Amino acid sequence: MKTHKLAIRGVNYHVEEYGLGRPLLLLHGFTGRGAVWRPFADAWPGWRMIAVDLLGHGDTDAPDPNRCVMEQQVQDLLRLMEVLGERRFAVLGYSMGGRVALALAVMRPESVLGLVLESSSPGLRSAGERADRRRADERLAAFLEERGLEPFVERWESLPLFATQGRLPPQVLARQRAIRLAQRPSGLAASLRGLGTGCQPSYWPQLRRLRMPTCLVTGDLDEKYTQIAKQMQECNPRLGRQVIQGAGHTVHLERPDAFAQTVAGFLRSLPPTSSEAG
Repeated sequence: MKTHKLAIRGVNYHVEEYGLGRPLLLLHGFTGRGAVWRPFADAWPGWRMIAVDLLGHGDTDAPDPNRCVMEQQVQDLLRLMEVLGERRFAVLGYSMGGRVALALAVMRPESVLGLVLESSSPGLRSAGERADRRRADERLAAFLEERGLEPFVERWESLPLFATQGRLPPQVLARQRAIRLAQRPSGLAASLRGLGTGCQPSYWPQLRRLRMPTCLVTGDLDEKYTQIAKQMQECNPRLGRQVIQGAGHTVHLERPDAFAQTVAGFLRSLPPTSSEAG
């Protein structure tokens, strides 16, 4: 494993790298960090895996919420990959990271070799839904700032979305909780206010324009996001879809072997670029 501290457009980013080969950008979910992908360091041989701590998370800076908005985050990632010598790359994103990955694919499709979206969405369709979500995220950010990190993590982990994690081995849960408790309240609050689902544009209208190979991965126990993935595929039949049995929202935690195999199969299917082919 290699680590980098990169200054990107005035923000210091923490990056971890595993493996060699074609570039694969890995994007974690809310309260996570790039290190969540370490268990997959040997899962996808032939790929240079670049795991980034997103804005406000891990050891990356936590700037003002206005600097954490989707457009800024995507521009940072494009520049970061350029600094690392990669202008075309595959992207894998989980939940919040999947929303960022999709935004990147919409904003710069020529840069994306392939796209894996785990338990993610194109955002909320209506302005009213987005306004409601912004108010809810503001309440959550205020709770975090007033009560502190530990009560916030307790509240976050008790969400029905994560109920299926109760079956995970204690050591897996402990590792995930340690990552969450190592966050900064100011960073998570800035992420909620700048990069929350209510703040981003809806990318539903752009789905039909996606042409890069794409795989939507959900767990069958996560009915909400499995239905969202189905609706995304209905918008664009080019999008592939895989439902992993016995998994909820965090497929990579709950069924890591099945998740690794699904991603490996997708990555093997990606055609070489013109420079790689010849």
